[in-house]
Amino acid sequence: MTRSGDQLQLDNTFGFFDRTVQSDQLFHPVLIANDGANTMLRAIRHELRRSRSFVFSTAFVTTSAVAMLKQALLDFPGKGTIITSTYLGFNTPAAFRELLNLPGIEVFVHSGARGGFHAKGYLFEQAGSTTAIVGSSNLTETALLTNHEWNLRFSALPGGDIVDQLRRAVDDQLKSSTRLTGAWIDNYAAEYVPPPPRSRVVQLPGETGATLMPEGIVTANAMQVEALDEIQKLRDAGERRAVVISATGTGKTILSALDVRSVGPQRMLFVVHREQILDRAIEEFRRVLGAPAHEFGKFVGARREIDRKYVFATIQSLTSADNLSEIPPTHFDYVLIDEVHRAGADSYRTVLEYLEPNFLLGMTATPERTDGFNVFELFDFNVPYEIRLQQALKEEMLAPFHYYGVTDFVIDDEVIDDASQLASLVAPERADHIIRAIETYGHVGSPTRGLLFCGRTTEAQELSRLLNERNVHGRRLRTVALTGADTVETRNAAVTQLESGELDYIVTVDVFNEGIDIPSVNQVVMLRQTKSSIIFTQQLGRGLRKAAGKDHLVVIDFIGNYANNYLIPIALFGDNSLNKDSIRKKIMDSQEAGAISGLSSVNFDKISRARIFRSLADTKLDSIQNLKRTVAELENRLNRPPTLLDFARFDTADPVVVATKRDNYWSLLHALKRVDRAPTPEQSSWLTFLSNEILNGKRPHELLLLQALIDAPERSLRTDEYEQLLNDHGVGADAETIGSTLRILQLEFFTDAERAKYGSPIVQRVGEWLVLSSSLEAGLKRDPRFKQHFDDLIATGLFLARHRYRWKGGLVVGQRYSRKDACRLLNWNKNVQSTIYGYKVDYTSSSCPIFITYDKHEDVSASTAYGDEFLNESTLHWYTRSRRTLRSGEVQAIVENRVPLHLFAKKDDAEGTDFYYLGEARSSNAKETKMPDDNGVPLDVVTMDLGIASPLERSLYEYLTGSHE
Repeated sequence: MTRSGDQLQLDNTFGFFDRTVQSDQLFHPVLIANDGANTMLRAIRHELRRSRSFVFSTAFVTTSAVAMLKQALLDFPGKGTIITSTYLGFNTPAAFRELLNLPGIEVFVHSGARGGFHAKGYLFEQAGSTTAIVGSSNLTETALLTNHEWNLRFSALPGGDIVDQLRRAVDDQLKSSTRLTGAWIDNYAAEYVPPPPRSRVVQLPGETGATLMPEGIVTANAMQVEALDEIQKLRDAGERRAVVISATGTGKTILSALDVRSVGPQRMLFVVHREQILDRAIEEFRRVLGAPAHEFGKFVGARREIDRKYVFATIQSLTSADNLSEIPPTHFDYVLIDEVHRAGADSYRTVLEYLEPNFLLGMTATPERTDGFNVFELFDFNVPYEIRLQQALKEEMLAPFHYYGVTDFVIDDEVIDDASQLASLVAPERADHIIRAIETYGHVGSPTRGLLFCGRTTEAQELSRLLNERNVHGRRLRTVALTGADTVETRNAAVTQLESGELDYIVTVDVFNEGIDIPSVNQVVMLRQTKSSIIFTQQLGRGLRKAAGKDHLVVIDFIGNYANNYLIPIALFGDNSLNKDSIRKKIMDSQEAGAISGLSSVNFDKISRARIFRSLADTKLDSIQNLKRTVAELENRLNRPPTLLDFARFDTADPVVVATKRDNYWSLLHALKRVDRAPTPEQSSWLTFLSNEILNGKRPHELLLLQALIDAPERSLRTDEYEQLLNDHGVGADAETIGSTLRILQLEFFTDAERAKYGSPIVQRVGEWLVLSSSLEAGLKRDPRFKQHFDDLIATGLFLARHRYRWKGGLVVGQRYSRKDACRLLNWNKNVQSTIYGYKVDYTSSSCPIFITYDKHEDVSASTAYGDEFLNESTLHWYTRSRRTLRSGEVQAIVENRVPLHLFAKKDDAEGTDFYYLGEARSSNAKETKMPDDNGVPLDVVTMDLGIASPLERSLYEYLTGSHE
């Protein structure tokens, strides 16, 4: 039997007969129930990556589900077949058109002649096995991700009877099926009658969230109820200003109208920055307030309807000529400012300093500013309600999006980059490249309502001309270019044409970044480098509003050789941590799971993904400039210098990144001129020790001891009390870990250079007592600011230990660790990271960490360029150091599995000093062989297979083993 056959038999034995059997768990049976990460979408994507053919047999299909799987299906190199149905009229003509547009995949429609077709099975054929997933999930976005489903995944060898049963079932279905063609879809569409809707709830057009009841009364959804309560609490407390932070499309206008209805002001003023927004805002307010038309007025252009109860004005009209002075300061008792992040402009400040309402409410999706203006200060730091993009998507307040990062145009072997000339950007071949991507990733079954963002005005104009000469799916494309030079009337006319279906795309530069409301937009195409994550999010947000007949938003982003490609994942994932590891992990997780933030997905083709990773490796996220901006943004919100715990709680910059840039956070604040004095050298040593060694939360034990000692009246604790403390907190309290903790806090673990840097020990052991060092205790009493920073480090470390490292205190599979971390968490007596040349057996702790750098640098000598190679997600073929044989001491311990082997790996040295922890491993198949040195002289070396206890997630496996250009 083949190796894969043996593997599958062991996996089935493990799954069906005896879970104590050692197996690779690559083909073991699994119940897939959409529970946490265990989703059907993840399972299907996983099987597609390792299979050579597939058959999907599923009654129901939605366009959004096809979009979720599109990149995986495009990347699939083998043969694919999909069998579906017309059962109950669930599958729309649009869904069939999306299926037909999948290249290289045969689609069949079952007749359902012998009863309703209700199959739900997914079959995958590998080189030596067949895997099936059979259960309750149709090919719909909710069935793949969120519904409570039961699907059993199992595998069999080619000779297994179940394989024949599955093949016969597929053959029987195909005999009763018709191949899907364009003509078949046309006939189906002509007679198609949609099934009756399941829900009678009426969703408001435009801004989403609130519901229009049958009697015409708009009621708030749960999140809006919470926001309204919080706004009222501020008013009850005597506050007169507040700012609401709410992602584009989440119902800011409806929320503000609901609050106005609750307050019942005598006169209200609503201020916007563009005239074209006014009519839609008035429409929303009339719907919520139920007031007659004559109570609504405009203050714009020649209209001066200042006597109306509800006045809607542009900032330009209010501040032009002497218009403002004609309005008494107390004329309006409630003032609303839309897109209030613009309030740093002189025009806004003039209005806000002049008017004296009883209550002022600001609304924005992006309060962060690049000009240093503090939006929060303008509203007395009152933020009653905040919902960012990722949360809004999870709460299904927005239309889900499917993002495709695709490779930009290549001309003469040169990819579009920062320095590309206009001739390259508007080459006819680039227009053809854009058309191919739109045909591949764009909507097929429903009309396109698209915005196409360019980098330059001339590029937009010329591309619009070129695109209008081309067809998409056999129909001539219709686009128009809009720039900042176009009048409001011209823009409004183009928007009307887009919404009515007379246009397919508006091609623009930055005209529609914000403030424009086109709910029907279902496609956003980005043809420019991302210079700002804020602008990226604004442009993405143009298509996120829900609308009737809109299933999802498609985002096609053409990724060239841009230095700041790293901003794309920052924007998509809302990751402002300044931590490359965090961003890299989110990219890998999204590729593994196939979805983010509810029912949305992020997909990169292989080249684009490589460019993102390369850009991330090359950038310096933790620059002083970035840290200065991050600190200032949070300080603006809090009205005080933020603590490290603030960074953790608000999920902004990684507190470890912030704290270690200048040894410790206090020193950084002083360098940034945010505080008047720096720590003393002694204080700095203690804070630097905590920041570099303890803050990361990789083990809570040291933090718990320090917290207990600071809280104890005598600053002391017996060792048995410490052991009980650890047990009470549910962490390991074995003697080895306690001993390691004390060696850390007494600085015994560290090298001479580290001890010189960290100064005197923090904790001392006196008999059975653990005491805070006398000098530290005196320092904490003497300087309250020092104690604040000390306490902040401990509180933040405990927060990270609980939220980032699951409070385990040991190595967590999938997290990243340095060689020093491994020494510490494996309870070694000393930090010997500098002598761990790939691996080291420590007999005292009975452990052996093995570190793999998968891609060796070209400068690595031949005698250390080991050919380590993953054979699959569960097995690494590994080389010992050269000049070793099976008789070498450490090698014998590893070969005989006398000590636990802990496997760590990273892609290359560009990732820094940290490695992904892959878990415990066992060695097998050890052999002596030879490898050449730089002069070609053969050297002894031992190779073996290392079997990993739990298989690598496929995304991490592909990241480590794949090419990054």
